[in-house]
Amino acid sequence: MMTELPLDQVRTLLAVVDEGTFDAAARVLHVTPSAVSQRVKALEQRTGRVLLTRAKPVRPTESGEVIVRFARQLARLEREARADLGMTGSGETTRLSIAVNADSLATWFLPALFQVPENLRICFELRREDEAHTATLLREGRVMAAVTSSPEPVAGCSVRELGRMRYLAVASPGFVDRWLDRRPGVPLREVIGDAPVVAFDRRDDLQDRFLRELRTAEGAGARRHFVPTSEGYLDAVAAGMGWGLVPEPQAGPLLRTGRLVNLAADRLSEVPLYWQQWKLDSAALAAVADAVVTAAGNALDTAPPA
Repeated sequence: MMTELPLDQVRTLLAVVDEGTFDAAARVLHVTPSAVSQRVKALEQRTGRVLLTRAKPVRPTESGEVIVRFARQLARLEREARADLGMTGSGETTRLSIAVNADSLATWFLPALFQVPENLRICFELRREDEAHTATLLREGRVMAAVTSSPEPVAGCSVRELGRMRYLAVASPGFVDRWLDRRPGVPLREVIGDAPVVAFDRRDDLQDRFLRELRTAEGAGARRHFVPTSEGYLDAVAAGMGWGLVPEPQAGPLLRTGRLVNLAADRLSEVPLYWQQWKLDSAALAAVADAVVTAAGNALDTAPPA
């Protein structure tokens, strides 16, 4: 097995993954589809690994993800080297791809990006994904950094603790009257399991975990609404579609005006958040990381868990 990774083959593999097909990659690279196929096959022969799953769209295998991540890091280093040498045009920008969960995006994350110095000329490509799954995008090489709930670093990445996002179990007053006050004196844990609940999507188990801790039994019931945006989720709970766990910054104003009721004032749920990024000597990535960590320190709970 040859040990070198020819750059034209590496870049070709990245183009195939990004474009989804060999034909589309050929158009971007201004070569024939046959040339694209030959380069990918040659790279697979060099590495002794299958690098792509030939489907539509094409996806990298576990070994292919390693090459894709290397290709993106190489492209980032090349752009910054060209900038340091004055070889870029005056309008050229740096693009950073970041995975972030919806609740962070709706509350504290965007203000962090506003603090990144404008002279760095960064364009952001944000990928919205659940915090439990953003690490997958890092592992696949599709993003350079991510807000994640995992403290375990993805290979080739560093980790910094951000803090904990606090969630409150809330519902509208009308919903409480209809579903939770039908048996006066009965504890919440005895009636909430039958009440409709709002979840973000089918992978969202935050409400189930809350009920398992509250009831030391099964999670939420079968009456579920799925609302896959942070703002829409808040609107659905406030409208009385069901109860749900809402980030404290979003719930606070509606609690103060009486549009929401805190169902368990003595109990909250916390999700730890971490910043993971490629181990790359990049001024742009370092500036974004500093801004994110600072903003998280102001917005999230950073005190040691009780």
